[in-house]
Amino acid sequence: MRTVEFMGKTFAVDEDGFIDAYDNWCDEWVQWVQKEEGIEELTDEHWKVIEVLRQYYVRNGIAPLIRLLCKMTGFDIKYICLLFPSGPANGACKIAGLPKPTGCV
Repeated sequence: MRTVEFMGKTFAVDEDGFIDAYDNWCDEWVQWVQKEEGIEELTDEHWKVIEVLRQYYVRNGIAPLIRLLCKMTGFDIKYICLLFPSGPANGACKIAGLPKPTGCV
């Protein structure tokens, strides 16, 4: 694993840039991924997706399928992709501190 340093914190990340452990998620991680994703400001809609992803992961140990994520947030896939330019898996799951999804998120 490689490491990323940001705002005085060091994070271990996999080859795709996902954080090594869910419990290592913090504000600095969110800010680093936000910067990497080119997201200027995290809105309430961003946070809604992030919170749904984190809550679902805690209960189920995986990220929800995209159809379920859309249903749970009330946002369609196009809107989620506008919020997270690299998509629900690479953007939203990464910023939420989840491991890289293996299926279709």
